[in-house]
Formats: sequence, structure tokens, C-alpha cells
Amino acid sequence: MIMHSEVFSVSLPRIGDIAPSFKAETTQGTIHFPDDYKGKWILFFSHPADFTPVCTSEFITFASLEDEFSKLNTQLVGLSVDGLYSHIAWLRTIKEKIEFRGLKDVEVRFPLIEDITMEIARKYGMIQPNESSTKAVRAVFFIDPHSTIRAMIYYPLSLGRNFEELKRVLIGLQTADQFGVALPADWQPGEDVIVPPANSCGQAEKRMNGQDEGVYCKDWFFCMKPLPLEELEQR
Repeated sequence: MIMHSEVFSVSLPRIGDIAPSFKAETTQGTIHFPDDYKGKWILFFSHPADFTPVCTSEFITFASLEDEFSKLNTQLVGLSVDGLYSHIAWLRTIKEKIEFRGLKDVEVRFPLIEDITMEIARKYGMIQPNESSTKAVRAVFFIDPHSTIRAMIYYPLSLGRNFEELKRVLIGLQTADQFGVALPADWQPGEDVIVPPANSCGQAEKRMNGQDEGVYCKDWFFCMKPLPLEELEQR
């Protein structure tokens, strides 16, 4: 007898895993993922279906922010379980007919993957049967230049993504990597950051006495320092 939990089990990559590889046809030609984008960050995301309103609002927003993501050394790659001709027709309709929040005549230039077999979506845990067995949920994978999955965010079919949060997560991951820091709750670029724990009793004492330049402590385990926006933008 097959248990209910076994029927609906979903396998998905985990943070720290190498992003599962695949070859796919897209609106921008054939891609080999993630190898084609090594050296870049990748936002790999799924949407439930073409010609649906929430997805349309998201794709207009993604496309309008593509240059901003590009400046962050980040490639956008989308996926749904629709076919290539459906993708092409939908993106043409978006450009020719749809306006959203003052954005119109928007052209989607990043690749949108055809996945009618759902093979790729299943590989990334995008098909979650308790939400839908025929559509991908709104998954977002943050993949670093070494093809490692660094963060994941999942949304249900009915809820559009928060794009400010997607940018914040991306910038936060890049900041943590470059400066060797951690980021507190609700951190925004330009705000103070958390420094790593002291590596000796002497360093901890210096910090607590305000002698570690630029570092201030709330307690021995909670120390911070400024990281101005100008310094971030120079990276």
C-alpha cells in the first residue's frame, strides 16, 4: 500500500548543493545550464503558466529590471511547463498589448525554458502536487558564479513575487561573500553589518572596549560596523 506522503513527496536541491545541470530549448536558443553562465550569478525562476495574469505582471517586472540585475553580474533564466511556441506568443502579447504599473512595450530578452515534460521542474522541486500537479510553483533559486545554490524562495500560484526582496537577497549574498560579514534582520544596502565573532579573547576585549577600529558591540557576541552604500557600489 502506498502512503499519501509517498505519493506527494517532492525532491528538491538544497542550499549548498551544486545546481543540477540540464540542456534545454529556450526563447533565446539552446542553453546548457548552469555551465553557460559560470562566472555570473543566476536567478533561476519558474512560473505556473503562460497567458496568466500574475505571471504576466511578474515577467513585465523581471524584464524591466533586467539591466539592474545585469549590473549585479546576474543572469535571469525563467521556466514553465509550457511549450516554446506558447512562450513566444505570450511574450509577443506582453510586448504588444500589456501595460502594468506604467510599464508597457516591454520586451523579455532573457531565456524562458520550455519544459513540457516537467523534467527540469521536477529536478528543481518546482512541481509540488499539494499546490498543483500540472503547474510549477513560483520558485526562485539564487545560484552563485561557482554554480552553487545559495538561497531559495518559494511562492504559491496565487501570490506574485516581491522583487525588492529578490534584489535585497541577491545584494546581501554578494555583500556577505565580498566583505566576509553577516547581515541583520531587514538589512538594506548601506546599513550596518554584523562582523564575524572575535577569533581570540584579546580581540573580543578590544572590541568591547571600543578599540577595534570601526567596530562597535552590543555584547561580546553581537558586534557590527558601518558598510556605506558608496563602498558597496565600488565593488
